[in-house]
Amino acid sequence: MRVLRAPQFPFSVTRIGVTMQRTTHRSRLLARPVLVALAAAVALTATSCAKSEDDAADGKKSTADAGQKVAEPKPGSKTCAIDAYGGKKIDLKGATVGFSQSEKEANPFRIAETQSIKDEAAKRGVKLLTANAQSQFSKQISDVQDLLAKGADLLVIAPLNSDGWDPVLQAAAAKKVPIVTIDRKINATACKDYVSFIASDFVEQGRRAADQMIEATGGKGEVAILLGSAGNNVTTERTKGFKERLAEKAPGLKVVFEQTGDFTREKGQQVTEQLIQSKPGIKGIYAENDEMGLGAVAALKGAGKKAGDVKIVTVDGTRNAVQGVVDGWISGVIESNPRFGPLAFQTLDDFTQGKDVAQDIIIQDGAYDDGNAEQDLGKAY
Repeated sequence: MRVLRAPQFPFSVTRIGVTMQRTTHRSRLLARPVLVALAAAVALTATSCAKSEDDAADGKKSTADAGQKVAEPKPGSKTCAIDAYGGKKIDLKGATVGFSQSEKEANPFRIAETQSIKDEAAKRGVKLLTANAQSQFSKQISDVQDLLAKGADLLVIAPLNSDGWDPVLQAAAAKKVPIVTIDRKINATACKDYVSFIASDFVEQGRRAADQMIEATGGKGEVAILLGSAGNNVTTERTKGFKERLAEKAPGLKVVFEQTGDFTREKGQQVTEQLIQSKPGIKGIYAENDEMGLGAVAALKGAGKKAGDVKIVTVDGTRNAVQGVVDGWISGVIESNPRFGPLAFQTLDDFTQGKDVAQDIIIQDGAYDDGNAEQDLGKAY
């Protein structure tokens, strides 16, 4: 987490290999008051960070093997080539890449995702333009249009919603700008409107969360679902997988409550407070991301519950959720790895060189439970 930020502009530009040096004694003396002011600002800002941002502060402690790993492609998986897409070969090092982030960086997933993109751009020496939609879809559309106007040759988009992208897709197509989407899918045609979609298998995440819930509860009782935001494939597919697996393996485990927590800790806490009032006998809570799950933990603590009274299963793999497993408040966490930078840039590099790339690139995700959470805490973000 960056607790001290420069003045906010619509875009930021980074390029590797640019170094500034102070070469005179006088400049060092002048720098001292600035450093003191910066230190004071850091201390002041740190005390006012939101909980979720505080929780992400240790994100860079992750171990080296915590990067994304691609699952084996299914037989007959479709690919995309630059000739079919209608683009042109370019050298990635000389290109400008635009990155559109969907949500304000107030949770560990988005912080880690954006940082991964920036780190990989710097590593490769690629000029990067960034924009953040602050969870406003209309702003994200205008952000991407502005990235195109600023000269982006390639786009990486983390979509807020799955629908409504026609203005961007048309503008990108007119300029022959390839698009890679990450984390959430755009409802459009692969290798026509966009090149590749890189993400986890969200249905499988839901199934694996159900497996953990079945184990934690014994497969009987009443459970609740804290749904993610409406209007995107992540929420729909994580819900689908969870319900399918319960019906298949544990018909005695009934979903009796579903309400959106909008993928936020605050809303997750509010919804859970309502839940324990209306369903005091609830046995388990499936939170479709860690932030909502941590909000549920806060609500249970506030209600005087003890760790383990209500079984909680979440999806993401943030450091604080995994710590929650260690502490006994969370039964299991299904990983959803946000470190998209290396895969996104490798896909763009391969594509712009004329190589075939997969239209759907699925990531292998791990999981945390009481058997591995403590030893694998360093892999969390």
